[in-house]
Order: sequence, then C-alpha cells, then structure tokens
Amino acid sequence: MADSGRSQFFGTLAQSLRGADAYDWSLIARPNQLPPIWAWFIWLLLAGRGFGKTRSELEFCRTEVEAGRAGRVALVAATAADARDVLVEGPSGILTISPDYNRPVYEPSKRRLTWPNGAVATTFSADEADRLRGPQHDLAVCDELAAWRYPEAWDMLMMGLRMGKNPRCVVATTPRPGKLLRSLLAREGKDVAVTRGATFDNAANLAPQFLDTIITRYQGTRLGRQELNGEMLADTPGALWSLSNLDETRVVAAPLLKRIVVAIDPAGSTAEGSDETGIVTAGLGINDHGYVLGDLSGRYAPAEWARRALNIFHALGADRIVIEKNFGGDMAAATLRSIEPLIPITEVTSSRGKILRAEPVSALFEQRRAHVVGSLPDLETQMASFTSDWSRERDGSPDRVDAMVFALTELMLNAKVGTYAHTSVSMGGSRRR
Repeated sequence: MADSGRSQFFGTLAQSLRGADAYDWSLIARPNQLPPIWAWFIWLLLAGRGFGKTRSELEFCRTEVEAGRAGRVALVAATAADARDVLVEGPSGILTISPDYNRPVYEPSKRRLTWPNGAVATTFSADEADRLRGPQHDLAVCDELAAWRYPEAWDMLMMGLRMGKNPRCVVATTPRPGKLLRSLLAREGKDVAVTRGATFDNAANLAPQFLDTIITRYQGTRLGRQELNGEMLADTPGALWSLSNLDETRVVAAPLLKRIVVAIDPAGSTAEGSDETGIVTAGLGINDHGYVLGDLSGRYAPAEWARRALNIFHALGADRIVIEKNFGGDMAAATLRSIEPLIPITEVTSSRGKILRAEPVSALFEQRRAHVVGSLPDLETQMASFTSDWSRERDGSPDRVDAMVFALTELMLNAKVGTYAHTSVSMGGSRRR
C-alpha cells in the first residue's frame, strides 16, 4: 500500500474510533452517572435538576439492550408527552444518544421503539396505570417518579417486571416528599441502590445563564435544597400541613360531587423569575368532604391562564371560578370574561393575611374532611413548606396553596346550602349524573 493510501486508511480508522468513543458512555460519564456495581434490583438516581439523570438512566437502558441483557423495556414518565418528548425524542432521549448503526426505529402510533437486535421498548404514561397491568418487561426506566400523580402505576409496573433471570429498574427523579419515594429509600442497601447528586455536579454542561438565574433565585432556600442539591426534605417545622397528614387523607378517586370550582391566584407579572399563576380545581362531595382534584399552575400570560382555566372548567363541568382580585383590581375577572362573557365568577379580596386564610383549610385536613385526589407533587411540596412565619421575601409566593385555599374556602367554609347536579370525578375525568 502506498504511503498516502496507508495514511488515509489509518486516518479514517482513527476518525471512526473517535466517533465510536463519542457513544461509549463509560468513557464520557461522570462516575456518579454510572450504575453501582452490585446486584441491585432498583437503581434510584436522586439528584437536582440538570444533574444528567435522564441521560444516565437512558444510557443504562441502551447499554443493557446492546449487550442483549434487556429485550422488553418499559419507558415510563409522568405523562405521555413526557415519555415522548423527554425519553424518546429529547436532547438526552433514546434517539439522540444512539449511534446511527444501532438507532432504534420509532413508531409513535404504537408507542414503540425497535432495535436492530429485536429488542423492543414501549412508552407508558403514569397517568394511565391500567396500561401497565398486562405487559411484562425485563427492564423498566422510570423518569421523575416523584412527579407521578398516581402511585398505582408503580405497583402495576412492578408486577409486570418479571421477565428474564435478572429484571431491573432504574429510576431518576428530583426528590420530592412522598410515600413512594420514602419507601424506596427505606430499602437502600438491600435491593435498592441510591445515587445522590446536585445540579452543580454537571455545571460544565449547563448554560451559565441558567446557573446564574437559579443560584440567584433558589440557593439557600428550602426549594433550592430540594431542586438543586437533591435533598430529600422532611416535614418543615411549623408547617400548616404535614406530609404524613397528606398521605393519610389521600384518596384515589373522589365520590359523587355536589360542586366543582376552579380557583385562580393570578401572578402580578409574567417576566422571567416572576411568581406562577395558581390554578387549582376542587370539589365538594356528597359526604360534605372537600377533594383537591388537580393543579394546573404555571407561569402563563393572562390570556393563556384564562384559557387553561376555562378549558378545565368545562372539562370538569364546574359551576364557578373563584379568583383573587388583588392584582389589577377587576382585571383578572375581565380577562376571563373577554373570552367567555357569561362565565360565573366569584372574586375574592384578600382582606386577611395568607396564614389566617390558610389555617381553617389546614384544619379541614387535620379533621380528615379534606383530601388530595391522587398525587399533586408541586402543590403538596408547597403545602408542606408553608409555615406560620411564612415570608414572601424569604419564601416566595405560595401561589398553588393560595388557589387551593380559595377553592376549599368557597366549597366548605363559605358554602351556602343548595341543589347541584352530582358529578363523579376520578382518574379518568368527570361525568354528569
């Protein structure tokens, strides 16, 4: 072979090897992104946002599939959109991290990925626990477990994780207080391996603007300890709600409901770093108990939160919207009525402080007369952090708690006796009776 041909050959070979190295996770991962070396059944990645949890769990999945150790994989996320947008198509998703020569074929309509060696992965939403009732798997990937609304999805998944000689499960989540996560941590060192980490572990791969923003807003706060440092926090001393009380009063589905309301705590601004708009739905059961049905809170422009609130109002067959009028006077109600002029609205003026408003609603939970339906992690985290010495400057706005308080106050503390159509609300939505 001529010198020029030999040089070109070895140059091409070197380039090919460098390309292969780019897909060798063991060479590019940080040590705390690699699986523990012992016979665990569940690997729990408990870390802050931006740590690289999703990449770690999916690289483990890819490694197991390519080695022939996994042939039937369940990819489970909080919602169907999360499963598609994060686990399959996202920046750290299966399609992105797989090399061209071994990239699976994705069939969105079948929720299925198929690798060249015949291995198959199916995506599932934790909102649809029954879909996990029948399938069997030898590997499960569970993303943001603490954000799953219905823990029953975990139970169904575990019952189907029974194929092969060594079925395994990898879980990646930001720690939020919850019974399921606490139960896994209680098994640490037995059949559960736990890797802990913080956002800052992955600082080299995160945008400087992101780090500057979150450090300014959250470092040193309780939420920052959870979302950035990956700490599993216990009950906050002096909080109006305890995690144990929320677990004890939790229900899977509400009974027949006499009333349903949508409560809104509008934010004063939509600028980056501003408060969220709290949007919480709740119902009054025929047993005169209150049921917190859903939490749609987020950072929205006025027209967007209004449309979201109206959409859920009609989807649930609600009878009233309850909204705080402090920000902008009557502008919040006017925003809703600009879209739907005849929508029934009750405007709430916050004549008392947030603590005084929340205390009677907290008492309803203590009396076991109020319940969360399913799991609402963001709302419950805020509830369990809302203390009697709460300070807006120190702790931020309790927007979700405010909306929930407005809803249950309207239903249970300010309610007038009347006749309403009965509605049944559960995991599947609502229906008139």
